[in-house]
Amino acid sequence: MTDENAIIERLSALFVESLHIEAPSADTDLFETGILDSLQLVELLLQLERRFGFRTTIENLDLDNLRTLGRIALLVAARTSGAAPFGQREVVKLASRRGLR
Repeated sequence: MTDENAIIERLSALFVESLHIEAPSADTDLFETGILDSLQLVELLLQLERRFGFRTTIENLDLDNLRTLGRIALLVAARTSGAAPFGQREVVKLASRRGLR
């Protein structure tokens, strides 16, 4: 199992346990489908901080990085690897390579 798949599994558990939402597939758009509303987005950010140990500021927040579980997994991997935080272009580039939206 790749690190991204392991992160997606942890994110799926987060959705069920904390957001009380059945975990969507890795490429389901959480905003277009209405799965996440604004309050759930704030809770998601809080849970990412608690479970994965990184914080993001409003200035660094890019909603495209939170659009799908796959992209969230890429963001988590980038932020927890000790590397500098990825910007939108880098996460979108990685998502494109992996066939994620």
